[in-house]
Amino acid sequence: MEKFNTDVFSIFEDDWALVTAGTEGAYNTMTIGWGGLGTLWSRPAATVYVKKNRYTHDFMEKNNWFTVSFFPPEYKKALGILGSRSGRDGDKVAVAGLTPVYLDDAVTFREASMTLLCRKMYAHDFDADAVPADVKEDYYGTEPVHTMYVGEVVKVLK
Repeated sequence: MEKFNTDVFSIFEDDWALVTAGTEGAYNTMTIGWGGLGTLWSRPAATVYVKKNRYTHDFMEKNNWFTVSFFPPEYKKALGILGSRSGRDGDKVAVAGLTPVYLDDAVTFREASMTLLCRKMYAHDFDADAVPADVKEDYYGTEPVHTMYVGEVVKVLK
């Protein structure tokens, strides 16, 4: 895999990304502002977090592959649409003006400047009782907590 360099502390929170799971005809994507990049079990890894009530969660559970796609700044509005609408209610990708690109086991978008193709290695639900009180108050309230997904980055697509 070729060298990949980025500011891991801002690429998710400031720039946002899309996490997408499923295949042609049956996929969903959503905007994420939380994530991590690093190494797990001597493999390059991407970690993403998806709330259990999100439509994308169903696809993450059913599929062994997912993508994490990053975009140039001019697509921030499109990512805003994809983070505020549910794929249950219609074709939000078309509304956002993005073009799906179908890989063998995953989906990315032509407009992405970079996509990480990930094979799911691990998934685990957050334990709400283990979340610090200030974080729980700021991020959860009565909403369901997230599932953490760790994927082996098998390819970086540019």
